[in-house]
Amino acid sequence: MTGTARSHAKGFKPEAKKHLGQHFLHDGGIIAMIVQAVDPKPGDHLVEIGPGQGAITFPLLDRHGELTVIEFDRDLIFPLTDGARAHGTLEVIHRDVLTVDFTALANEDKIRLVGNLPYNLSSPILFHALDHAAVIRDMHFMLQKEVVDRMAAGPGSKVFGRLSVMLQAYCQVIALFDVPPDAFRPPPKVDSAVVRMIPHAPDKIGIVDHALFARVVRDAFGQRRKTLRNALSQVCDGAAIEAAGLRPDARAEQIEVADFVRLANALAASGAVLAEPGKN
Repeated sequence: MTGTARSHAKGFKPEAKKHLGQHFLHDGGIIAMIVQAVDPKPGDHLVEIGPGQGAITFPLLDRHGELTVIEFDRDLIFPLTDGARAHGTLEVIHRDVLTVDFTALANEDKIRLVGNLPYNLSSPILFHALDHAAVIRDMHFMLQKEVVDRMAAGPGSKVFGRLSVMLQAYCQVIALFDVPPDAFRPPPKVDSAVVRMIPHAPDKIGIVDHALFARVVRDAFGQRRKTLRNALSQVCDGAAIEAAGLRPDARAEQIEVADFVRLANALAASGAVLAEPGKN
């Protein structure tokens, strides 16, 4: 279905709820591009986060026949369920996605996540998904373009930062295409983009201590203008950085993701990590 027809689907109220960060996709061309990017195959376990008024939900059902959706807004549950009858089999989970156990939902299978994520919750949802990356085959998300740019950025880019490293350490991140504000109702004040994330195999990630890795990355980018020696002064000294094969006078935005992994692993192996302030 093209144009704005989805906006007036049976049973849905036209108003979006601002406090839930709702922006309903209605552009048929963009919807078709998302469905094609997902390209569901028989046997796939598709899970959509935040189906809204079914703009992506119903076309995915038409293509695949079965879909699980996670929706927090109770006012959307009945019209989604009712509208899905003509398209396929829909399972609705009425919960906050951050409380959903994707591993349990997968039930020893691999799931494929899809969603137009609320911009005010995009990072928490991404990291929640990473906690369950072992059961996720891939993810196709629509996010604020600025966030997608940061997710996919490489060393040397002005937007390469903590989010880039944390996501790329665990996933292949591929920016697919941009989405203009007028593709939504109401239109957001920013451009959007669709991104594909494919979790790495566990043996490819190679991080020994995940909490330590997160701390190293967090502190390294805490003050971008500082050198690693100064930025990581609460974690380790310059000698430990140099022992891991990195220059202590380099800045975080110059460092490859694999180098952050190597540094964190070297610190874990050597026991040279300083105690986090306030902890014994």
